[in-house]
Amino acid sequence: MSAATPEELFALLDRLGIAHATVAHEPVHRVSESRDLKAGIPGGHSKNLFLKDKRGRLFLVVAEAEARIDLKRLHGPLGATGRLSFGSPDLLYERLGVRPGSVTPFGLVNDRDGAVAVILDAGLMAHDPVNFHPLHNGATTAVAPGDLIRFLEATGHTPRVMALPEPPGTDEAE
Repeated sequence: MSAATPEELFALLDRLGIAHATVAHEPVHRVSESRDLKAGIPGGHSKNLFLKDKRGRLFLVVAEAEARIDLKRLHGPLGATGRLSFGSPDLLYERLGVRPGSVTPFGLVNDRDGAVAVILDAGLMAHDPVNFHPLHNGATTAVAPGDLIRFLEATGHTPRVMALPEPPGTDEAE
């Protein structure tokens, strides 16, 4: 099967009764490139990490754009085997139908056999709306956090919402 298009994604959101708004913009590849752009788009913005463990199990970690995540400790809370590494661009395209720089939870529409476990950062989910690329990095699509969960469940993915481990020394009380 071929990867879903943004138009097919929007049609699915419409069928699910999920309100969505999309802003087209210049393609961005990294969180640091998009800071100015995001300032004009309300809501929470994300960084999305496509990861695999030693056994080849796949994870999509959807975090707040500026969150600091301790990747060395992340495997424990996720229940992963051994340290996590980034999935290859080929595996990313095979599973989510997107290329590096366009990773998005909306790509789970392409993970038809549910091989990717989804973890949502509690900090990101406290925002309304939440914003993601619509299968390419030349636009940003906003949905309500509860609607993101409904979309994920409709694609066969029950997400875990959790606080992600931060690197030592990032406690704001310090």
